[in-house]
Amino acid sequence: MREVDEAVRQDEAAAFARRYGISIAVLLVLALAAFGGWLWWQGHRESKLDKGSEQFVQALDQLDAGNRAAAETQLAPIAKNGTPAASAGARMLQAGILAQKGDTAGAAKAFMAIADDSGAPEAYRNLAAIRGVAASFDSMKPQDVINRLKPLAVPGNPWFGSAGELVAMAYLKQGKKDLAGPLFASIAKDKDVPQSLQTRARQMAGILGYDAVTDVDQVLAAERRPAEPAGTPAQ
Repeated sequence: MREVDEAVRQDEAAAFARRYGISIAVLLVLALAAFGGWLWWQGHRESKLDKGSEQFVQALDQLDAGNRAAAETQLAPIAKNGTPAASAGARMLQAGILAQKGDTAGAAKAFMAIADDSGAPEAYRNLAAIRGVAASFDSMKPQDVINRLKPLAVPGNPWFGSAGELVAMAYLKQGKKDLAGPLFASIAKDKDVPQSLQTRARQMAGILGYDAVTDVDQVLAAERRPAEPAGTPAQ
């Protein structure tokens, strides 16, 4: 009986192999090929990222050395073919170079292109929107400034200080002091905002008749300290 059972099992195994063996072998080969392809893609991707990072660092070094032309040469392929984050970073630097050259209109256009690029990371889009508005503030309609930056000019938002100052200045251009004053006061009271921006906002709020001082001693101590390198005021 044992010999018969063993023979039956062998026959069943042979029949299974004849029926499904080729399919199983093909699936196994495909699985191994897919795994090998995934390993190759990972290696290729990491190699590309390493190369892109190296080019980006070289471009930054060229900028630090004042070699803008060489930096632009390094940034061009990254801006065109880099990952979304690397491309956005390279394009931000390209826009900054245009601003350094005095091409304010070109810089603003480049910044706005990044801000409107849905494929770029959100942090880059928000920063580009602020830089673009700051570069073209005088030529923009106040309401366009407000529409663009108001979603960022909210307490608790990482961009509240910079976006809020520009929005408040746009309110002033519209003659809406009742909206500009409280916004300046809110910026001045935000402890996460840089001191230079807090000082400007506090002064503007005071001029407009809004109290932005929460701790008199702290304000006096801050006024006595050497001034921090201030950002570009939104005038």
